[in-house]
Amino acid sequence: MRRLYTLLLLAMLLFVGCQWRWGNADDNPDWLLSVSRYDRVQSLYLTTGDISALQQMNTEYPQQTRTLIEDVLKLGRVNDPNINSRFLSFYQDSTLQTVIAETQVQYADMTDVNQQLSDAFENLLKLLPNLCVPEVYAQIGSFDQSIIVSNDLVGISLDKYLGSDYSLYKKYGYSAEQRKQMQRSDIVPDCISFFLLYHFPLADDQEPTPELRHQHIGRIQWVVNRVLKRPFFDTPNVKEADRFMKAHHNLSVEQFLKSS
Repeated sequence: MRRLYTLLLLAMLLFVGCQWRWGNADDNPDWLLSVSRYDRVQSLYLTTGDISALQQMNTEYPQQTRTLIEDVLKLGRVNDPNINSRFLSFYQDSTLQTVIAETQVQYADMTDVNQQLSDAFENLLKLLPNLCVPEVYAQIGSFDQSIIVSNDLVGISLDKYLGSDYSLYKKYGYSAEQRKQMQRSDIVPDCISFFLLYHFPLADDQEPTPELRHQHIGRIQWVVNRVLKRPFFDTPNVKEADRFMKAHHNLSVEQFLKSS
């Protein structure tokens, strides 16, 4: 829940536009969307210095590259003269090289994530038909943010989902409770949660008190449970949201999220 609070408090870029289906050449045609593998091109450049991979990052994934360099890593502006060498040098750290290798092993196949994401967004559109499906892509950060929402993109930082027993998480001080939320099974619930928080923040005219934040997060998580069709989140605030909706069964999900 802590990372959801963080997103709620951070000023994010404005979400504009959407696409109904994005993906890769080997996608299942029945999927509504699939994860675009920006991380593979990123990995090639950061481990070999392959200039063609850098060119592909800049031409095929310009928004993803800008977001990673400027907003996630905060290395400078993407058009700075020395930004490419700075970017490459940053990832030469032995720990980050280990992380890059591990992400490519664990996420060589993302069929399960693609299927779950596709099902989740299909269910989300039934509840909130005014939303549209963004492009979802994978990237490799540096243990920073787990899910990035910017413009028409949702980015998954695979380095934050390497498993609760991943040795580097323990080495760098992540608690057992935090590590429980850093597993493959957290990707889809996190994507939907952050996506909803982006579209349904607390109202501007409300003071963001801790009580209101807890209530709003509970409502977001209640919707995520509905989308996943299972009780992934089970907290007092989610139970409160469930009681509220049972008492106000004529309220639409959009009205429910906007009323908190």
